Amino acid sequence: MENEDLEAFLEHWKSELLYRPAERPGDVNGVDGNPNDGVREPGADGRSWLLLGDTRSDCASAAAGRQEGWVSPPRYETQATTSRRKRQRSSSAEEPPCRQPRNDALVQQLIEDLNEMNDIPFFDVDLPYELALKIFQYLNRTDLGRCAQVSKTWKVLAEDEVLWYRLCLKAGYHSGAGVNDSPCWKSTLRDCKKAEDTLRYNWKNRIGTISNLQYELGRVLCDVSSCDDLVIAGYTSGDIRLWDTLYWDSRTSYLRPSHVIAGDGPFSHVSQVKVNEVVAVAAYKDGLVNVWSTETGQEPVHLYQHLQKVQNVALGSEGAAVATASGPQVRVDGPLDGGYWTTLCQAELPKPVESLLLVPKRREAPLAVAAAGESVYLLGPEREPSLLHSVYGHPVTCLDVTPSHVALGVKRHGWAVSDGGNKIQVYSLLTGQSEVTVGNAVGDFTCINLRDAPDHLLVCGNKDQRVRVFDLRCGSSVASLYAHQLGVTTIQADDWKIVSGGGEGLVCVWEMRMRTKLWEMHNRHPVRHVRFGTSRLVTANIPEEKTPRGACITDDDLTAHRRHRGVVYLYDFSEDTAVPDHVLPICRSDYTEDAGYNYNISLAMPYDAIAGSRGAL
Repeated sequence: MENEDLEAFLEHWKSELLYRPAERPGDVNGVDGNPNDGVREPGADGRSWLLLGDTRSDCASAAAGRQEGWVSPPRYETQATTSRRKRQRSSSAEEPPCRQPRNDALVQQLIEDLNEMNDIPFFDVDLPYELALKIFQYLNRTDLGRCAQVSKTWKVLAEDEVLWYRLCLKAGYHSGAGVNDSPCWKSTLRDCKKAEDTLRYNWKNRIGTISNLQYELGRVLCDVSSCDDLVIAGYTSGDIRLWDTLYWDSRTSYLRPSHVIAGDGPFSHVSQVKVNEVVAVAAYKDGLVNVWSTETGQEPVHLYQHLQKVQNVALGSEGAAVATASGPQVRVDGPLDGGYWTTLCQAELPKPVESLLLVPKRREAPLAVAAAGESVYLLGPEREPSLLHSVYGHPVTCLDVTPSHVALGVKRHGWAVSDGGNKIQVYSLLTGQSEVTVGNAVGDFTCINLRDAPDHLLVCGNKDQRVRVFDLRCGSSVASLYAHQLGVTTIQADDWKIVSGGGEGLVCVWEMRMRTKLWEMHNRHPVRHVRFGTSRLVTANIPEEKTPRGACITDDDLTAHRRHRGVVYLYDFSEDTAVPDHVLPICRSDYTEDAGYNYNISLAMPYDAIAGSRGAL
């Protein structure tokens, strides 16, 4: 601002805003009869005008400060204006309200505008920006949106990047990102929420793509496992196939067992396969165990031999520890710091092991949970097997483990029938005591999902054809769904849906809150594996008979027909693959093409494009 402009600005405020005529009798000595509020000066028209305190010099300093980029409030704002506000509030209760002069209103508006530069007005209190931000951090996104409509100052505060960054992390999006990784966290949260709603809509309406992961033609599928984007399958030929469904990397898709590398003769069928983000494991009926790295690929990084068939293989959710069970023997192997593998734990239980799991998300030494007959044991390095549960005559039928609890299905028969039906007991790994007992079913519990279920809920399947949901806080049943005619074989749940598989080959997707079936898919063989993530679902139908007979008398290989092999399905419900594209290119032409290109015919109805825009389906 030039000096001439500055002088014109001050003269304008002096003549128009900073003075007012002393018309009331109380204004003889000052404002409202107070001689300290101002001094009288003669005006150009002969009337006496009142100058408020040192307002002229303050206005000059404020204007000069604005010229140099200062944003601090003027000196009289904290003294004269504050005292005048107090007197006005006290006098308003005694005197009837009167209309405020226009000049005073403009001065007050100027003061308020200057005040909003540094302080946040919370009605009667002005708070610093940092303190106001501390208050706003307790609001959710709905409350922040409402606060943004109060005033311009609150809008700036409610759209602070730190607030929306914390809301994005709290909602579970971009958990490893920093506050500077996105230019607008409010838009990022909105986009993530929109994508989540689209995925849920696609899940409910079965919108997406279906892929068949069948690999070994003429061989029978033995076992399937999946983790995130990795899917592993084992066949009667002894072959192991690993798919990376995110990148479809063919270099690491075929895993070579140790006996293939050595060039040995015929080998036995695959009995169990497991995979996580670090390692993939395959166990054979002859007791051989092969371990591969999911990063390096085809050659095994570790192998060992059991004397009998390996009937159980377990992996943790993270880490490379591998647990196997052959008859009553349990063995846990894992890599050392230098990369060499060693046996961490080895034990022999009184009865053959029927279920084996590793406790997930355990940073210390791996802890295995094994069910043998009517007993459940805890096994770990440098410790003897400890008994967690044992009731004579009540065998354990299924098992599931979380970082803090163990859930097991108990079959009751004989003299215990009078006590009720079959039960599910939940034990605490910290105390080793039973915390809650739920269920009272006639059939045996075949599968339990406690690890993926919502907090305080347990989802299980039973041979009595039902899927049940229990509330562990009160021990009562939340839902009972009639699902599969030949019993429930596998199950998984999250915060809103349940996916179950049955012995008749049916895969069902349920809405938990409404307790209704959304859709179902059927295949010939029993469903032995169900695993889903945010946008993908992997199901496996595995035949019971590995060496079928009588398929066709003219076939040399009786297992060649597809109805004997089993199948692995991958469902993708992501948004980009869910949109169908069945419109021919000729139907997408527009009127912006050159006249000479007559091969691009423009249709008049119904797919013609107007004003150069492409028609939408």
